[in-house]
Amino acid sequence: MRFVLFLVITIVNSINLMANDDYLTKIDKSLMTKYDQKVTAEYVILLKNRKSFDSPLAFKTKNEKAAHVYNSLLIHAKTTQSPIINILKQNNLSFQSFYVTNAIKVISDKNTMVMIAKRDDVEKIIDNAPFRMLDYTIEKTNVGSRNADPEWGIKKIKADSVWLLGFRGQGVVIAGQDTGYEWDLSPLKSKYKGYVDSLTVDHNYHWHDAIKSNSPNFPDTLLNPCGYATKTPCDDNNHGTHTMGTMVGEDDENSIGVAPAAKWIACRNMDRGWGQPSTYMECFEWFLAPYDLDENNADPSKSPHVINNSWFCSEEEGCNASNIGLMEDIVKNLKASGVVVVVSAGNSGGDGCGSVVGPPAYFESSFSVGATNSEDTLANFSSRGPVVIDSSFRLKPNVSAPGVNVRSVIRGGNFAGFSGTSMAGPHVAGLVGLLISANPALAGNVDLIEDIIEASAFPLTSDVDCGDFPGQQIPNALYGYGRVNALIAVNMALALVSSTSESNPNENLRIFPNPSSDLLTFHLENSDKNVDNINIYDSSGKLVTSQRINGDHILVTLDIQFLPSGLYIYHVVSGDKQWNGKFIKQ
Repeated sequence: MRFVLFLVITIVNSINLMANDDYLTKIDKSLMTKYDQKVTAEYVILLKNRKSFDSPLAFKTKNEKAAHVYNSLLIHAKTTQSPIINILKQNNLSFQSFYVTNAIKVISDKNTMVMIAKRDDVEKIIDNAPFRMLDYTIEKTNVGSRNADPEWGIKKIKADSVWLLGFRGQGVVIAGQDTGYEWDLSPLKSKYKGYVDSLTVDHNYHWHDAIKSNSPNFPDTLLNPCGYATKTPCDDNNHGTHTMGTMVGEDDENSIGVAPAAKWIACRNMDRGWGQPSTYMECFEWFLAPYDLDENNADPSKSPHVINNSWFCSEEEGCNASNIGLMEDIVKNLKASGVVVVVSAGNSGGDGCGSVVGPPAYFESSFSVGATNSEDTLANFSSRGPVVIDSSFRLKPNVSAPGVNVRSVIRGGNFAGFSGTSMAGPHVAGLVGLLISANPALAGNVDLIEDIIEASAFPLTSDVDCGDFPGQQIPNALYGYGRVNALIAVNMALALVSSTSESNPNENLRIFPNPSSDLLTFHLENSDKNVDNINIYDSSGKLVTSQRINGDHILVTLDIQFLPSGLYIYHVVSGDKQWNGKFIKQ
């Protein structure tokens, strides 16, 4: 009897011990190691109750989407964070609240951190560890002007042909978060949204610096050359300036930008190439609703149309399920607000298939870009899919773009040729600018913009098979849907106008099978309306077939055997609602 009683007590004590230690699974191991070396450390509290927009919102305009996402996230964060913030204030602790995802950055001792980790409303305690921008190669420096002849990448994607149609990015705001930007260089100055004229420049709502102190990678004595929390754009590395040049840069002697009539805004998220989860969150939050230089008066109507991102975080550098998940929620929320999030795929191509391994490149919600050379061959460094790191095996990259020896402006007004997927992404961000300038109705319709870019891409194949993506098929895991083609994309944008209806947000159009070799079925789910009309366009934007549906049909099957193999765009009308998307004819 004593043995049985002892055994019961032992089991109960073991269960209690496990329950008491349960909080340890919430805490990054790297953070616990830091506390072994110092009294205080910096970390991010990720709350369990988070608001994430996983699907498009039923609003007609970008401003409506942005306002809804901003207000929803802000109210949710204020409501759910208040108990923890009260504790932090009572203990006079330094903290920063975020609403772009439900998180709080804190500096505290270990006991306070453990107390917070034990709370039921806390999901993770994330080490605010540094991670780096994507590597890039400097091919040539101090490259002179070229008599305003467009750069090879601009010609390759036919952006210069789009300019002849009158579309150069006018009316579009392009954003970058990077190492910073030297704003007053000749190819960039007049494109900066804060530039009015030679006597008037307003940096409010157009520039934000998330670098408030040195990255943990640098000793406090090694000061950042730009300073901290700067009120004027500055670049401490060259990388950011170079990418912005590829997006919008142009002057009398240099034609380096894909969308030279677009305006740009920017946020510095890295200290000499090294950022932290908190600095990336801060920039994303500022893009969701830019605020003034005093960090007041946030305004979602001032959010950009597209953001270029060229940063990377591997497991070796501290990325794990905690901070990766945090970033994925943020990208989803920006996309739902009507912002296209363009991301460089990564420069780990030497590792072969499955080398798209860093966030945000492998997120479903990110639009990831691989790099090609002037011969339309994938760069050796360009990361390949499918995504194996999260066992999703999804396709990445989405598309490819010029990324080898791309000439652009750098600090001091000099020019240099850089190579990397960081150089490819800006070509696609610029292309988004061209699409919206050609068809302003596309603004905020992120899925449709991404569909057009994929469907219009110049198909490229390879002898390399990766996972379930044969190299000889489109899409494949090396080039995605192919190298972007601005001229075809803009022609498709002109042919297609997207509209949304607020009548029934649960209505959904499903097409199957996709790909298809003979029959394609359109099914209007959860709707009391009928399919009225179906238009099919080829990759050049040309209408190839149109069918008006007579009678009451929510399910329609088309014979597509007559269509050549390739990518197509469908446009389906049902009452006051329309859908656009892509399918592949095998």
